[in-house]
Amino acid sequence: MTTKVLYLSHAPDDVYAIIRAQAPPAYELVTLDRDDDAERVAKLPDAEVVIVAAQRFTRTLIDAARSLRLVHHQGVGFHDTIDVPALAARNVRLALTLAGTTDGVAEHTVLLLLAVLKRLPFADRELREGRFHINALRPVSRELKGLTIGYVGMGRIGQAVAERLVPFGTRGVYFDAVVELPAERETALGVRAAPLARVLAEADVVTLHVPLTDGTRHLLDASAMALMKRGAYLVNTARGGLVDEAALIGALASGHLAGAALDVFEREPPPASPLFAFPNVVLTPHISAGTRDALATKMRAVFANIARFYGGEPLADEVDLAPWRERIPA
Repeated sequence: MTTKVLYLSHAPDDVYAIIRAQAPPAYELVTLDRDDDAERVAKLPDAEVVIVAAQRFTRTLIDAARSLRLVHHQGVGFHDTIDVPALAARNVRLALTLAGTTDGVAEHTVLLLLAVLKRLPFADRELREGRFHINALRPVSRELKGLTIGYVGMGRIGQAVAERLVPFGTRGVYFDAVVELPAERETALGVRAAPLARVLAEADVVTLHVPLTDGTRHLLDASAMALMKRGAYLVNTARGGLVDEAALIGALASGHLAGAALDVFEREPPPASPLFAFPNVVLTPHISAGTRDALATKMRAVFANIARFYGGEPLADEVDLAPWRERIPA
């Protein structure tokens, strides 16, 4: 008898094919025909394992999953995609997938950084519409060499971005409330630690690489952006809620910030926004880790961890739900 594993997000068939290719015969991948919670509720009762990506796993859906034993996040950002207290109340275990995210997000961060410095989407769109800006962008385009990059978060992804920027000749300053790099690692990456206010004040580019929690929501608000140097850029490939978008719009409109590049938004998909009209803003639809390479790597890791779970072995990258259980009324 196969174990049913439900993929909670709706996706095209070719995405499901990549996932199925990594699933051993012992597991039956259950997928959705429509992006519809009614279908999720209908398919959840028989699923022992649920794989969560961008679709929120709410209390209502968790309650419908009567056979649920394990939730495996496709990535690491579980704080805003899973109702963790509901899982804790059910004593359902939760694991994350560190594999497959780092390279894609780091590459996409560099891609966005270069694109916003050169106003690439604007130049491309204008050229397609018959406007050839051979000189008009010279006063506002920047080169990456020699810039100071401010890293907010220096975990796996922050370090991977720094590694990729070393050959460009950048300098780095970082803030991380948890990670403190050894001196030799800082030297190799060309970075040094500093308080957040100093990172914001010194950086030509601020790039965000921290999770979204109650403590980091709107970490970049109006007061934080006011600390950034005039003419600086903001790049966010982490979580949209880290940035107060209204404050960002104000900082761009006033000219305080020279540009922004966002792969994530406070609401996804984002509603119509003044951000769409700025020629110095680059936007992508939460795709930094959205490559076929990353998905295959992630799914190999997910199914290997599911096998550990059913084999009675310790789970890799399991989230300790004890703090949430302690908040449950007796």
